[in-house]
Amino acid sequence: MAENTIKNNEDVFHNEWGQICSQLKTEVGEKAFDSWLKPLSVGTFTNGVMNICVPTRFMRNWVITNYSDRIHKIWEKKNPSIKSINFVVQAGEDPMVGTHSSSCRSLLKHIVASPAPSIYLSGGSVLPISQNENESVVFNESSQSLSVPLNPLYTFDSFVVGKTNEFAYAAARKIAESDNVPFNPLFLYSGVGLGKTHLMHAIAWHIKQRSPEKNIVYLSAEKFMYKFVRALRYKDTTAFKEQFRSVDVLMVDDVQFMSGKDSTQEEFFYTFNSLIEEGRQIILSADKSPSDLDGIESRLRSRLSCGLVADIHPTDFELRVGIVQNKARQLNCELPNKVAEFLAQKITTNIRELEGALRRVIAHTQLLSGKEISIETTQDILKDMLRSYDRRTTIDEIQKKVAEYFNISVKEIQSSRRARTVARPRQIAMYLAKQLTSRSLPEIGRKFDRDHTTVMHAVRKVEELIIEDKSLAENINTLKRMLDM
Repeated sequence: MAENTIKNNEDVFHNEWGQICSQLKTEVGEKAFDSWLKPLSVGTFTNGVMNICVPTRFMRNWVITNYSDRIHKIWEKKNPSIKSINFVVQAGEDPMVGTHSSSCRSLLKHIVASPAPSIYLSGGSVLPISQNENESVVFNESSQSLSVPLNPLYTFDSFVVGKTNEFAYAAARKIAESDNVPFNPLFLYSGVGLGKTHLMHAIAWHIKQRSPEKNIVYLSAEKFMYKFVRALRYKDTTAFKEQFRSVDVLMVDDVQFMSGKDSTQEEFFYTFNSLIEEGRQIILSADKSPSDLDGIESRLRSRLSCGLVADIHPTDFELRVGIVQNKARQLNCELPNKVAEFLAQKITTNIRELEGALRRVIAHTQLLSGKEISIETTQDILKDMLRSYDRRTTIDEIQKKVAEYFNISVKEIQSSRRARTVARPRQIAMYLAKQLTSRSLPEIGRKFDRDHTTVMHAVRKVEELIIEDKSLAENINTLKRMLDM
């Protein structure tokens, strides 16, 4: 009798969950639903707490942040016995979320036992890293740790095409829609925030929709390097090689971060050759063309150039206007054309910053002022940001001024010399670049032929010295005034 009651309750919960999913799909849209909510499943119900199974911790955190309140509200209305909802990760015991339900464990057992591995993407496809329970702990880990989740907003439909990016867009579309490999590799390059990552995500989404059975790995060059170093540490390079050389599509972002990493480059070279020979698709991106990548071995540069190299130029005014208008539509905002043109005219270097400015304007007008969006309100909301754009200091200017001030050359600042007469000005230039520009640590590092950890060390060092050395503090203040002139 008790078993029948439990079974009946499970049927009720599953029926209710189906109704909730239908409602959520209507509310959030099909793409967002497929990406974040479709992979969820009903677990056990105990003492008013409903357990919902989630494939990964990353997805769990996202769902809790964006959807948990709404799910609880809908379900509590349908069934008052549900007092709270707990989201539990399917793979392994997670102290953060407590004991997993039997439903989660049974689903996990099915996933691990399934043949044909499949990389985790935001749409809910899962790759069990190893089918051998005795395999090294290095690769017996959650699928999201190998492939970075895709942004559901980065699709071909949301990519605004203009003269400066139409060739890269056409190449990306050709690869995504082809049953065969039209050119290999596809190498995309541009400055920061011009759409490389958007196109790579769009390719992955489109291939996954056309061919769900394909194994796709999308990750950064830094993550590839990290995985390789771990494999070396645990003496399990065989599993690493098998893992990366068995995919259908390998996508590696920011290849320039392999600069100077000889062992990683060698392994990537062999992985690259293996996939090319087997007719698997490779898609890469960097901030420079293959021939201009410093610190990359000549044979690897040659391989990177052997397919199709497509660059994305800085955006023109018309394209920026189109991007602002498209983003406003995505955010369900009626944006006057004059405001879109104003933003496109003022923020010219980075699309991410342009979109960020638009979000800020919309948030302020909706949450605080309640006024209609106009050029006047936009100027008021973005006054600090627009002021920096009216007179924006560049890293090149900083290097030049610091070199002149300390009577050395810019080449010396960018060199590997460690003499104090060069090293200290170099650290000061890095510090000023962090203080006076909006560039990230990796971007600053590339301007000095260094990695981001070196920049971080330099900034901390100068901050410490400013407190101890009044003369140095005065020199830095003088340089700031010179750069602000």
